Order: sequence, then C-alpha cells, then structure tokens
Amino acid sequence: MEKCESGGGRREEVKVPLLEKYSSSKAIQLKDDNKQVQDGLRRRFWIESKKLWRIVGPTIFTRIASYSLNIITQSFAGRLGNLELASISLSITVILGFNFGLLLGMASALETLCGQTYGAKQYRMLGIYLQRSWVVLFLCVVLLLPVYIFTSPILKLFGQPDDLAEQSVLVTIWLIPVHFAFAFQLPLQRYLQCQLKTPITAYISWFGLAFHIFVNWLFIYKLSFCIIGAAVTMNISWWIIVLAFFCYVVCGGCPNTWTGFSMEVFSDLWEFFKLSATSGVMLCFLLFNLLWLQFMVHVKCTVWRIVRVANELGAGKGKAAKFPSIISAITSLIVGLCICFLILIFHGKLATIFTSSNIVIQEVDKLAVLLAITIFLNSIQPVLSGISHLFYLAHIVYPLCHR
Repeated sequence: MEKCESGGGRREEVKVPLLEKYSSSKAIQLKDDNKQVQDGLRRRFWIESKKLWRIVGPTIFTRIASYSLNIITQSFAGRLGNLELASISLSITVILGFNFGLLLGMASALETLCGQTYGAKQYRMLGIYLQRSWVVLFLCVVLLLPVYIFTSPILKLFGQPDDLAEQSVLVTIWLIPVHFAFAFQLPLQRYLQCQLKTPITAYISWFGLAFHIFVNWLFIYKLSFCIIGAAVTMNISWWIIVLAFFCYVVCGGCPNTWTGFSMEVFSDLWEFFKLSATSGVMLCFLLFNLLWLQFMVHVKCTVWRIVRVANELGAGKGKAAKFPSIISAITSLIVGLCICFLILIFHGKLATIFTSSNIVIQEVDKLAVLLAITIFLNSIQPVLSGISHLFYLAHIVYPLCHR
C-alpha cells in the first residue's frame, strides 16, 4: 500500500500490486548486475590484452627483425640486377625458407612443453628440453644438407632456367652456415619466450637487424662482393644473434632454468623427436616473403595463446585458460584486417622494396589483390583454430586434468 494526497488535501491509500513492485526492483537489480558484468568483462579484456602485448609485442618485433634480415639481403641484391635478385630470392625464399619453416615447426614443440613445465614450476626441465631440441634440430639440419647441395637439379626439375639454377646453387652453398644457425636460434628464442623474457630477444634481434643493414652496405656497395657478399652477410648476422642469445642464457640470464649441460638430454630423445617432427610438418610449406611476414603476427598471437594456456594448465587452472584464447583470436583478426587494407592501399609500391625493375613491379602489382585476400584468410584461420582449441580445452583437457 502507498499513500498519496488527493485534490482536497485528504490523503488516500492507493493499492500497488506486490508483484509489480517486486518486478520493478528485480529489473533494477538485473540491470545493475549486467552493468557490473560488462564492466568486469571490459576490465578482463583490457588486462588480458595488456598481457598479450607485453608478451606478443616483443616476440612479433623479434620475428619481424629476424625475417627482415632476408628482406634486407634481397633488397640489396635486387640492385645488382634481375638475375641476382631472382637467384637470392629463390635461395632464401624457397630453399632456406622451406628448411626454416620445417625447423621452426619442430622448435615449436618447446612452446607447449616449456610452457606447461614453467607453469608447474619445474624450472630445471626447461634447460633439458632446450638441449634436447638442439640435438634434434641439429640432426635434422644435417639430414637436410642435400637440399642445398643439389639445389641446381631441383630447380631445373621445376623448370627454372639453367643460368638461374646454377647461380642459385652457388648462393645456397654459401647459406649453409645460416641453416645451422637455425638449429640453435629457434629453440633459444622459444626457451626465453616461455619464461616471458621476450624483451631481451627483441633487443638482440633489432641489434642484429641494424648490424645486418650495415654489413650489407659494406659488403655489397663498398667492397663489391656482389651476390656472394649478400650470402656472407646473412651468415654473419644470424650467428651474431645466436651467440648473443646463448651468452645471455649461459651467463646468468636464466639462473632458475639453466643449470648447465646434462646427459639427461639423451633420455626419451625419440619421443621428443616424434613430437618435434609432428609440429614441423604444419609449417614447412610457408615460403613467401610478405605473406610470411604478415603470418608471423598471427603465429605469435597463437604462440602467446599456447604459452598462456600451457602455463594455466600446468598450474592446474583449466578454466582460466579459456579467456586468453578469445583475446588472441580477436587481436589476430584485427591485425590481419589492418595489414590487408595496407596492402590494397600501397599495392603499386610493394615490389619497390626489392627492385627497381618496372616489369617486376607491374607483375607484383597484379598479384596484390590475391595477396590481400590470402592475408585476410590467414587472419581468420587463427580465429577458427582458437575456437577449436577452446572446444578441446573445455571438453577434453580440463575434464582430464580434474578427474
């Protein structure tokens, strides 16, 4: 009952249904609850996004810097002539790129293993896994050496001109030291990444990129070493990065996880090899410069998701592992759309990075739309992968961890 004042000044009682009063108060309460939920979701989104970019930002910069070594070399070589550009591009993009993709995938096994181990605070095992990855990747590098030695017949088999095939094999032979550098650099980078030491990898990689620009200018323009000079600069720059990573790890940068070399590395080596080989298959065919450079952003978002989820699962927090997957998938899609629009805007200028030949520039311009579409599809793939990952996490992994 509520009281109201009538026109004659007399107060009258007006009946208000209890159900209506209850419904009104309940609606207000639900509105407040929804607002709190939305505010909490925004806050969680912001916090998780900051975590993502603290981890993924340096790793993206690291990968861009590392892969820019290839682009810088091709850019300098492109000024020497079309044949030089074609031979260095084939050698780096096809031969070196194929092997890099395979080794990158094999090294990615460390992301899950080290992520879970670090989350479970079994720090010593991270150093063991790193050394096992070195052994496995080194053996794989040795097995892949015939690809470099027989580059000429391989390219001729696929219809490349004789002069291009002969010059390409000369370049690939000189690139063999880079091939061995991959076996040590890729595991080191993932080992540091799983410990959230991504800033140091970014600093070293960007220093290596700056040094690489200088030695390319010195060897190609000043000393006139031509195409061989371009291959030599790749060797120098990659091994400087590898040695810098290694010195940081063994000289006290990772005191909890690096306890020195151990013979324990050789136990369960076959199981580790099978896991690494499975991871390597899915990446071994990613070969193209601009597409690969863009794909690295999505790869690193996916890597961040793997590391965060592995950390949470290692700590026994299955439900907490879901939200990072959503954030990384959304971020990957937004970045892909931005890069897609940039490709469409500057479609006529893409090839000028590598060459001044009008013929090459025009042909690349024709493929720009196809490249943009491919980039867009590549940005969707991690989103779909994230959805399947969430399903797997929610319905398989989490129940198994909490039986």
